[in-house]
This record gives sequence, C-alpha cells and structure tokens, in this order.
Amino acid sequence: MALVLVLGTALRVWYVARADERPNVDAIVVLGAAQYNGTPSQVFTYRLAQAKELYDEGVAPRIVTTGGRAQGDTYSEAQAGTTWLTGLGVPAEDVVTVPEGNDTLKSLEAAAREAKQHGWETSVIVSDPWHSLRAKTMLEDQGVTSWTSPTHSGPIVQTRETQAWYITRETAALLYYHLLGVDSVRS
Repeated sequence: MALVLVLGTALRVWYVARADERPNVDAIVVLGAAQYNGTPSQVFTYRLAQAKELYDEGVAPRIVTTGGRAQGDTYSEAQAGTTWLTGLGVPAEDVVTVPEGNDTLKSLEAAAREAKQHGWETSVIVSDPWHSLRAKTMLEDQGVTSWTSPTHSGPIVQTRETQAWYITRETAALLYYHLLGVDSVRS
C-alpha cells in the first residue's frame, strides 16, 4: 500500500509538472527563489518571465511576487521579483509584493492572506514544474482555487537526472506536507 501511495504521488507530481494551465484568474502567483542583492537568480528569472508572459496574455490583471528575505539580505525575493517585472514594463500597480516566507508554505499562506484581503479567489501559480503540485495543493488548502503554469526551461529542467531528483524530492515533500501539514523543504 505504501508503495502505491509513493508511486501514485510521484505520477501526480510528474503529470502536473507537464501541465500549462492558463484560465482567466484573479492573480498570477509567482513563487520566489534565490536573489542576489536584488537580482533574481537564474531559476527565479525563468519563473518571473513565465509570469510576465501570462500577464501579457491577459490571464490575470496582476502578478503577486512572493518570498522573504534570508538573514543578512537587503532585499526579499518578492522585492527582487517586483523590481524585475516593473523593469520590463509591468505597471507597478499591477504587481503585488508579498515579502514573507522562507519556504513554500509560509510564502503561500502570506499570498492567500493578501488574496482574501482583496477578494481574489483564483490564481495561476508559477514555479518550477516539479514544485507545481505541492504549491497548488498548499494554496488551495488556504482557500484559493489554483491552476499551474510552470516554467519549462531553465536549469531545473535541463537533464533527466535533474528531473528525476526533483520528482523524488517533491514526492517526498508532498507526502510530508499531507502527513504533517508543514513544509519540509525551502523552495
């Protein structure tokens, strides 16, 4: 039974990773990743570019950037994301900065609080493919109906070995979340 649960979860992680859902929603939620003195990392840049593409297509009227600040950082991930997006022409009033959380769950809890405050009920989540199911599950558990539009390029999707590693990692992280209700990894 345990083997079926693990394999079934891995299959769901793989399946959702391949999806690219683009319904009209209230907000695009882009999950933060590393930033270096206000400059998004390569992984984060791919996520932000995906979010901007969705925004440009009219999927949502706003983009929510998430992610806190590591100890010693001057900028939060969310601030770095907002600066990147506005630098590429997204109007500042269409970007909502949520600079909280140092893991997926805390970032999405903060994004959900922002959504509830503004009456937003739906979102498209942008992250890496393998991270999409866990992020969608966590945000929906906070009451925001969500779809996923993961990046399909960048360093996390380059090799089969990298993909296998992330599918394994996300399978374990999702099972951990379902079992204990907490996040097991920083993403």
